[in-house]
Amino acid sequence: MRDYKAETEQRVSWIRETLEDSGARGIIFGNSGGKDSALVGILCRQATENVLGVMMPCGTKVNYSTDIEHAKLLADAFAIKNTVVELTPGKDALLQELGRAAEITPAAAANINPRLRMATLYTFGQSLGYIVAGTGNASERHIGYFTKWGDGAFDFNPIADLTATEVLDFLQHLGAPAEITNKPPSAGLYEGQTDETDIGLTYAALDKFIQTGEGQPADIEKINRMHKQSMHKRQPPKIYH
Repeated sequence: MRDYKAETEQRVSWIRETLEDSGARGIIFGNSGGKDSALVGILCRQATENVLGVMMPCGTKVNYSTDIEHAKLLADAFAIKNTVVELTPGKDALLQELGRAAEITPAAAANINPRLRMATLYTFGQSLGYIVAGTGNASERHIGYFTKWGDGAFDFNPIADLTATEVLDFLQHLGAPAEITNKPPSAGLYEGQTDETDIGLTYAALDKFIQTGEGQPADIEKINRMHKQSMHKRQPPKIYH
């Protein structure tokens, strides 16, 4: 069991050092209303007042309802500055143009969402002189459950070593709103989407394997296969030299 009081102090100190070393004026992150972004937002806000959370609804009804409601709850509870950028019209226009040249698959269309969000964060970041905080956890990273050049892009990530289970425990220690800690994890990429349904595993099973190497044979086989297939996401692009 982690000592979350000590972990908070250590991570906040690390964030402060990261910000100072960067020469940036503050931190920006995608405030999705979910657990991972909530933990990142709380830790960053404890490190500096100059934190901006950006809510970026794109396409799905949940983005415009519970996601925004929970993102606002987080911002209000921890005094985080917040703004909203509507991405649906931009995605629709992009898909229309792309469709003139090729048939866009549903998976490719869904991955536009996190890529538009990251472009938004970096545009704000460059304009404000802020660095971009990543919000992915160790469970997602291990199996490649993130979008390359989307939510997989960031300047620093203060929770990358934490499993999904540990993120939840950490949030409960910090007193995050129950509306956030109690809901099923979801990237909100399409209607009814949940992370565990997409992955085909529970986070409990995935985290148990990551931490102990134990699990059901079928789960272990699936985790190892996903880890191998997503290796390219965790490595820098190949360059000729």
